[in-house]
Order: sequence, then structure tokens, then C-alpha cells
Amino acid sequence: MSEQPPYLRIADELRRRIADHVWEPGDRLPSRAQIGQECGVGENVVRRAQELLISHGVLEGRAGSGTYVAEPRQRVRVVRSSAREQPAESPFRADMRAVGRQGDWESRTDAKVPAPADIAARLGISEGEPCVRTTYEYLADGKPVQLSTSWEPYDLTAGTLVVLPEGGPHAGIGVVNRMAAIGVTISHAVEQPEPRTATAEEASLLGIQKAGLVTHIRRTYYSDQGRPVETADIVVPVAHCEIVYEIPINR
Repeated sequence: MSEQPPYLRIADELRRRIADHVWEPGDRLPSRAQIGQECGVGENVVRRAQELLISHGVLEGRAGSGTYVAEPRQRVRVVRSSAREQPAESPFRADMRAVGRQGDWESRTDAKVPAPADIAARLGISEGEPCVRTTYEYLADGKPVQLSTSWEPYDLTAGTLVVLPEGGPHAGIGVVNRMAAIGVTISHAVEQPEPRTATAEEASLLGIQKAGLVTHIRRTYYSDQGRPVETADIVVPVAHCEIVYEIPINR
């Protein structure tokens, strides 16, 4: 029988220390160098062990701060449904309230960003045409659970009160409600989910293992005239969230 890889042995040792209350939830672990010296392994072995436990939700990485024992955390249920669009309310906040969480987000908007080729194709515009791009970090009870980058054709909202998704009197109420405010009726959305590994930046923002599993959702909203009015790349960490699709049945 082959010997257990060193990083798995160290992961078991870290689990044991947590189970024995050597470290409690919220405690910062000693440095990798110190753990490696105590256990007779190199820092890279400790790093792999910690990344494994981060992916399992046992530890939590905090950029620029270190590695901590994770607080007990249940996976957040994220429901994808046509019913999530409520008048004058953020769909994300409504989703989180439905599962007993407080939803919030941080965002940054840049106007007149040239559309990359893939985004232009999704929006039915020419490559390089100006768009409004907004990046989001969504939080449930203060913890990151979702990232999103949204693109809207600039010519659709230019000169209106909804040109900035998170500014003005219609800020933060969702794409459907914002577009309705300028007379654009959204009839449906198309979502394409697929699994992949997180980029280094995504992992850092979401507090998960480098290359941890995420669900990448490509979503596009269409007007009743068939025009794509917004497209977004949504990134959901598998370790923290489960995605459920609710399918309405028309009778």
C-alpha cells in the first residue's frame, strides 16, 4: 500500500488540532513556516494541506492576513427563478431574505468600456462598441457568496436616469425594474451554467481555495423585441452555495 501523501497527513493533523480545540473557530493559524517546522515538512506541503481544508470549509483564507479556522457555515441556497424579480426591490436581497440571510453588495461601474469580442457577440453589437460595465461582490451576512460582471450597451441607457446601475433613483433594483423605468420591457433571460475552477483573483475575493470549484453562469436578459439588453458573468463558489433552478409550469 502506498504511503499517504505528506499534504494529506498535514491536513489530518490540522483537523485533529481543530477537533481537540487547540484552535477555535476564528483563530488565526501559525505561519506555514512554523507549522512546517513542527511537522517536519516544507511550507509548500503546508500550503497544499491548508488549501485542501479551505476547499472543505474547515479553514478560511483571508488575503493579506493569513489562514483562519472557519466559523461554522451552512451553504447558502441560491434560487434561480422568474419569480425572483419583484417590483422596486433587489432580486438578490429578496433571495437572501427568503433563506434568512441579510443580502448586500459592493459594486463599481465604468461607463463607455469597449465591448470585448465575446461580450459583443452576446449583446448583438459590434466589438469595441461602448458599454456600461459593473462589477459586483455579493454578500450574505457580510460574507462573500457571489461575484458578477454585468455589461449593458451604452446607447440603450445613455442620457437616462438608469445609465448607472447603482446610481440615481433606480439604483439597486435589478435589471428588469431598471429597464422598465425607461420603457424597455424584458421578456425573458437565458442562463448557461457550467463548472470550472476559480481564478486566483476570484478565489481571493470569495475566500476559497485557489482553483476551487465554482459555477460560472452566463446570463443574458432580452427585451420583448428580442434585443439583448444586459449580459453578465456570475461566479458562485460551490463550497459556499448551492444553486437551485425553479421552473414555472404554465397550464
